[in-house]
Amino acid sequence: MTVAKDLETLQPENQLEEIEYPPTNLESKEPPLESYLHLQQLLLLMKCLDWLWQERTDYFAAGNLTIYYSLEQVKTNDFRGPDFFVVLDTERKPRKSWTVWEEGGKYPNVIIELLSKSTANVDEVTAAPGACIRENCDRTTKKKIYQDTFRTPDYFWFSPDSLEFKGFEIIQGKYQELQPNEQGKLWSKQLNLFLGVYEGKLRFFTPEGELVPTPEEAAKFAEQRAIEAEKTAETERDRNERLAAKLRELNIDPETL
Repeated sequence: MTVAKDLETLQPENQLEEIEYPPTNLESKEPPLESYLHLQQLLLLMKCLDWLWQERTDYFAAGNLTIYYSLEQVKTNDFRGPDFFVVLDTERKPRKSWTVWEEGGKYPNVIIELLSKSTANVDEVTAAPGACIRENCDRTTKKKIYQDTFRTPDYFWFSPDSLEFKGFEIIQGKYQELQPNEQGKLWSKQLNLFLGVYEGKLRFFTPEGELVPTPEEAAKFAEQRAIEAEKTAETERDRNERLAAKLRELNIDPETL
């Protein structure tokens, strides 16, 4: 008797039909972002990290994209994705969503939530997972899911309106609040970067504290450096010409020096 025939004999006909297989190629189901400020902040984070890591192919960064991690969650739609997240040691390619069972069980290494005005007075006390409304779960239900289910090492939140900014890292299974350095920046071990508020926006900074620019800012900085280099060269030429003229007044040929 074949293995397939054995299975048919051992199991009722309808039992195989009841087996649920994880869905694949799922579409993201994220609601619109809170405001124009939230959209601009999200795009800024994406552009800066992608520019900094333009040579890397071993990460995936996305914003406002659903993370599917359980069949129950797919059925009930009880949780939606982070505003911004980064997964390391994975393939850099477009995705319709982040589906954990299709990604080798990987969860985000870093998550950033953009708080809305309506979350400003929500207590940080963790709540039991359940139906998660975008406006009131960033500090409660989502934080608990990121800690207990995702086990995401670095978690930050930032309010584009009030500029409230906090960060957490998992220590012995629980999120512990990160302490800022002297410049008010928080360190992300996962990204090997600082995060801090600069001109009203959440930005990345190198380990040396330098601002990670957008592609447009990088081009502008390069142009400014080129102009400054040209000015320096012009000043040096003027100095050399004045020095040569002075030497000639003394009957000294500057070409012989």
